[in-house]
Amino acid sequence: MINVPEIFASMVFNECEMKKRLSKKIYKSLKKTMEEGSPLELGVANEVANAMKDWAIEKGATHYSHWFQPLTGITAEKHDSFLTPLGNGKIIMSFSGKELIKGEPDASSFPSGGYRSTFEARGYTVWDPTSYPFVKDHTLCIPTAFCSYTGEALDKKTPLLRSMESLNEQALRILKLFGKTARHVTTTMGSEQEYFLIDEKLYAKRRDLKMTGRTLFGARPVKGQEMDDQYFAAIKPRVIKYMEDLNEELWKLGIYAKTEHNEAAPAQHEMAPIFTTSNLAADQNQLTMEIMKKVARRHGLICLLHEKPFEGVNGSGKHNNWSIATDAGENLFAPGKTPMENAQFLLFLTAVIKAVDDHQDLLRAIVASAGNDHRLGANEAPPAIMSIYVGDELEEILEAIKDGKAYTANGSKRMSIGVDVLPSIPKDSTDRNRTSPFAFTGNRFEFRSVGSKLSISGPNTILNSILADTLSSFADELEKAKDFDKELQILIKREITCHWRILFSGNGYGEEWVKEAERRGLKNLKTTPDAMTHYLDKKNVELFKRMGIYSEFEMKSHYDVKLEKYCQVLNIEVETMIEMVNKDIVPSGMNFLNKLADTHSKLKDTGVTFLAGKNLIKKVDSLLSQIEEKKEKLLGVHQTTKALSTLMEKSKSYADVVIPAMDELRSIVDSLEPLLGQEYKPYPTYEDLLFSVQ
Repeated sequence: MINVPEIFASMVFNECEMKKRLSKKIYKSLKKTMEEGSPLELGVANEVANAMKDWAIEKGATHYSHWFQPLTGITAEKHDSFLTPLGNGKIIMSFSGKELIKGEPDASSFPSGGYRSTFEARGYTVWDPTSYPFVKDHTLCIPTAFCSYTGEALDKKTPLLRSMESLNEQALRILKLFGKTARHVTTTMGSEQEYFLIDEKLYAKRRDLKMTGRTLFGARPVKGQEMDDQYFAAIKPRVIKYMEDLNEELWKLGIYAKTEHNEAAPAQHEMAPIFTTSNLAADQNQLTMEIMKKVARRHGLICLLHEKPFEGVNGSGKHNNWSIATDAGENLFAPGKTPMENAQFLLFLTAVIKAVDDHQDLLRAIVASAGNDHRLGANEAPPAIMSIYVGDELEEILEAIKDGKAYTANGSKRMSIGVDVLPSIPKDSTDRNRTSPFAFTGNRFEFRSVGSKLSISGPNTILNSILADTLSSFADELEKAKDFDKELQILIKREITCHWRILFSGNGYGEEWVKEAERRGLKNLKTTPDAMTHYLDKKNVELFKRMGIYSEFEMKSHYDVKLEKYCQVLNIEVETMIEMVNKDIVPSGMNFLNKLADTHSKLKDTGVTFLAGKNLIKKVDSLLSQIEEKKEKLLGVHQTTKALSTLMEKSKSYADVVIPAMDELRSIVDSLEPLLGQEYKPYPTYEDLLFSVQ
């Protein structure tokens, strides 16, 4: 049995290790930097670096790396050894404060939207002292921000840190109006991670899984998830061994892996951590995805993080549980038990409602990808239309405020609505709505539209930024108020009334909601190019500039990166489909057809009619002809799309023309697959992939 408290964070240079290994003066200076963002003097950095190096060597490290999160959406690292020559063939192991604080990687080969050319290659990694270094694969990994030579953010971490500081500043302004003396407000996050596990040997036989992370072809098995017998079911022995191994690796790195269970689809599972600070949660989620894949290989498995690896069953999401809290531990999304706390809670709730309604486009754009477009609106995933679910009781309170009516609490006396006399709002007072993209769940909001493999830095940057901007406008208004209570009530009623359309507690999957959302004026941005059309709208550019999150230059870069990646993904998928048709599917179909024809010829000589065989020959021959026709059509629209001049034109053509052509080809191939004899199947089937891991 492993001793969890003993191994937990054993590979992390956290505050406990800092306190043990640093002098009181240096530790105090470092803490000030971590908590207040004050500059780190070189002398302090040198002592910290030396202590960090000694600790890492004790843990088996021989190298160090500035570990960062470029716009690829995954992490990057360049390893340098601690080795320093002394002469005469001797060496020492050294690590300086300068090496700790700043690194200099090549920035030209990372996505930048074109503003980093090969002849402008310099970039910088800068230590983020608020996120702890750790040892992984004999390397001391130092979490860093990544920026260009001219200062633009080239990563996911820098904007997230900016957004956290912006929200801190504006939330403190609001709290001051309520007489609170908080020194700092922190955003917190807990990310539920869904994934699939399949057999590695079967994966190796699927060209589409290897190249794209999802199955481009595959007939549905006779059994899927319709029996509801996978969700929370007893975990299979091979999977439980994987989970045990995964937990141990995560715990060593200080990741609060808490919950694990089977998800709804066959071969689908989920891991959920405990809440922690947003930037640390983002770092840890990136590590979690990397380790999930690595540990799976040890068990002869492959961990799939694509948002929709299998057609016809649940896709995988990442439920982004987001909240904000003060340094005193007060959760600002908790309804509270006293009238004034309710007033404060209602103001923050109103700010979230306004922010989400005003910036539906940004929330949809930040979760947009070729993979997530398949998932949103499908099994157990929220629709592309943004809305907020607050629960029945809270919605009744908000409606009473909006309409200026009295509210009667369940089993309680009737109360008139004034912010100063609001009743206590109970936590978890209502059911959950699994179809809502943005749901209030008692003391936090769950943003359920995030795709499984997406970095959570982007969504949390947007959430922090839009809330900070809204709180800023509220603070501007309330700081001028002569009668705070009266002006507060007026503001809350006005904004709830103005943004009521974003509240929805019904079935987000229903066609009725699509029509109702259109009537309300909500955006239904079904595809990535649809969403990105609005990304550079004037209101969005001004928001990020005003809050100091992105410059207009950085936004344009991210716009290009997002669309370029969308086109690249679809390009790879189309070319993989065509290869599979040419090299796997048609040859298998022809071999089967030849076998049928040969059997027919032999039986004909004996006088047997072989009627069933003759019909099957006609079906297979017809399907092979249709496959060739649909393949040529796909190839044609793909070439036309690639020739278009702008990224938006290409993206829209992929979404509106190429993807439908891909679906047509897939439909015919998937019709052929069940007709082929088992030995003629060109690749492992859905039945093999989804039900092989025991």
